[in-house]
Amino acid sequence: MSGNTSSPDDYWKANLRLVRLCLIIWALASFGLGILLRPLLSGIAIGGTDLGFWFAQQGSILVFLVLIFFYAVRMNAIDRKFGVDEQ
Repeated sequence: MSGNTSSPDDYWKANLRLVRLCLIIWALASFGLGILLRPLLSGIAIGGTDLGFWFAQQGSILVFLVLIFFYAVRMNAIDRKFGVDEQ
């Protein structure tokens, strides 16, 4: 842990908190916007179709890709904070 007073448990809590946040965002984008809220989004057109269908077909995938990069950046910051980063 290179001189940090943080415990390994703190590191894993931070890691799991980040994973939980990413999963919640992805669930809201894919299941929430693509399925549950689709009727509310049907009046908004994007790319020749309604927004709910777009989220179910492409939006959730794009959100997932953004979350991959977000996770990588945040995980690197957490690694540095707890002294377990690659040097």
